[in-house]
Amino acid sequence: MTIRGYQKPLYILPFDHRGSFETGMFGWKGVLNAEQTAQIAAAKQVIYEGFQQAVARGVPKEKAGILVDEQFGAAILRNAAAKGYTFACPAEKSGQDEFDFEYGEQFAEHIESIHPTFCKVLVRYNPEGDPDLNHRQTGRLKRLSDYLQNANRSLFMFELLVPAEKAQLEKVGGDKKAYDLEIRPELMVRTVQELQAAGVEPDVWKIEGLDRREDCEKIVETVKAGGRSAVGCIVLGRGADDEQVLEWLKTAATVPGFIGFAVGRTDFWQPLVDLRDKKISRETAVDQMAHRYREFVDAFESAQTNAA
Repeated sequence: MTIRGYQKPLYILPFDHRGSFETGMFGWKGVLNAEQTAQIAAAKQVIYEGFQQAVARGVPKEKAGILVDEQFGAAILRNAAAKGYTFACPAEKSGQDEFDFEYGEQFAEHIESIHPTFCKVLVRYNPEGDPDLNHRQTGRLKRLSDYLQNANRSLFMFELLVPAEKAQLEKVGGDKKAYDLEIRPELMVRTVQELQAAGVEPDVWKIEGLDRREDCEKIVETVKAGGRSAVGCIVLGRGADDEQVLEWLKTAATVPGFIGFAVGRTDFWQPLVDLRDKKISRETAVDQMAHRYREFVDAFESAQTNAA
């Protein structure tokens, strides 16, 4: 087993959302027509412009990156490659509780045609959940992990979500915040350990925000265990409000092993909604996205510096 890992600073602006754009942003259901597809692709171009403006304003290019899907962002992926940006592309079907490949048996062909810096998966996995579901997912993830570990392949980025089981929520009286604080951290550690034991070897783990520094330390210890010292963690925004995201970033930034973040909807959603509703201009939307992204970069780096 060869574990590569990734330890450089990594500030990702993710906009690989697909189902949430179709239904949440535009209210569409069913198979999209060409015009609808083009409209979503155009919205993602606005986000990409915001990212590029943030880099032009001083976010270090070597630390910055994007995550965008092939369905609506193929042109962006090509442009990002041409401009030398760090970029990631998802391999999973959107909006499913069970991980499966977006392009089925052709998953490898799509990765090779794009050759992103990172191949990313989003996985919902609770170690106390359906064992058959977890087993099926793990088998597919092991297959992808083995494929990516071959030479000259993209690095592996793993976005882990641990949704609460009914019995777990009942333990905290249905309080989701209490679940996040008291139950989820330990479940995340168990999940990472189970996946590692099954031969799933990400280079970077995308971790749901943790409120306590000691929980961040424990997850770093777990992802780096067993000779995985080069593996990195980034904290994800989960669509939370600015205040909550900034708290998660500041907490994670103080822990060696957390190399950055992936914050998407908190950055771009409201500017896009306002642009869609013709409340602001495209220029203003781009400016707001660039400003928010830079704010998250500055908050993470400031917390890191203060901790050192």
